[in-house]
Amino acid sequence: MAEERDEKLGGEEELQEPKKKRSKNMLLIIIIAAAVVVGGAGAFYFLTKSGGDKSHKAKGEAKKEDGVMFALDPFVVNLSDQSGNRFLKVSLQLELAGPAVMEGAKAKTPQIRDSIITLLTSKTSDALISPEGKLQLKDEINITANQILGNNSVKNVYLTEFVMQ
Repeated sequence: MAEERDEKLGGEEELQEPKKKRSKNMLLIIIIAAAVVVGGAGAFYFLTKSGGDKSHKAKGEAKKEDGVMFALDPFVVNLSDQSGNRFLKVSLQLELAGPAVMEGAKAKTPQIRDSIITLLTSKTSDALISPEGKLQLKDEINITANQILGNNSVKNVYLTEFVMQ
């Protein structure tokens, strides 16, 4: 009987050791998980706090620099190719410096359209087919429009449609 008790006690000790190991492992897992959550929350707080200030400043600066878009009716012109049968259809928008410039642009739309038509009809299809040719055309339109509206009135020119036939 005494041997049976010893065997029972020995068996119980063996059962208690895995329970202790499991509770230690579980405690370790909980501590690691808590550290990861706290570290992640701290990193999120500091990154959003410093990044948020920069993004608010950038948005404020972008709003100050945003221009007003002024759409012109599409242009359909003959190009100055030697064969004489090439056509170009272009729609574009001008990014103006502000609403006050927009009023001036509306008043001077005929002059702007005339200068752009004159510029487009002086081009050949070979000059306009390449990306560099399109960039040069945009720059020339920008310069021409700024001469009509005043310096730095037109910030950028956007080609919204460009079809050559």
